[in-house]
Amino acid sequence: MIYWLYEQMLLRQLHDLPGHVCFMISGEDMADAPDNLYRITQWCTEISMAVVKQNPAGQPAIQGITFHIATDSPETMEPYLDEIRKIATIARLVLHVGDREEISGSGMDVVVAVGKSGREEIAECIRRMALDKVSPESVDEKLLESYLTFKYTPDIVVKSGGDHLTDFLIWQSVYSELFFSDVNWNFFRKVDFLRILRDYQSRIRRFGR
Repeated sequence: MIYWLYEQMLLRQLHDLPGHVCFMISGEDMADAPDNLYRITQWCTEISMAVVKQNPAGQPAIQGITFHIATDSPETMEPYLDEIRKIATIARLVLHVGDREEISGSGMDVVVAVGKSGREEIAECIRRMALDKVSPESVDEKLLESYLTFKYTPDIVVKSGGDHLTDFLIWQSVYSELFFSDVNWNFFRKVDFLRILRDYQSRIRRFGR
């Protein structure tokens, strides 16, 4: 009951939501709480609907979520893929596992990337530009971004458990707001997410300026 009241208080304080949220977790986190991805997707939908209803003039609802699962052995996540696929019942799921990509469902975009590296993504961009015989003089930020696998810029990057970030979305997240939660992934609650969203709207974003 106390948590519910606290959630409602935090929810009433929200008026500007991020467009895209990225969660970075480890393979161990995924094993500890594989259902959290589905739950957080639900939270984003519920929070978006509530905030838009109470403040129609504010920022649009959360448009997308990314979950990056850091692991050197993507195959170890196979037992949890069915749990991840449940997201497709409430959202549009794009699942990247190794070299495979699965797309299913409809609604808000949710990307789950298992074992992906930002440095590898940049290297792959360069290889594909070379194969396309792109001249060095024509390479700029806009062209490189067109070759990226993940073509979005998260407004928020969340790392739970107080651990360090990975190099995932190393290009895309350069101007993202970073949040390091000291709450372990398996104990991460809706109130913890709401506090992050509240703190996000109080930050002055400069985008490198």
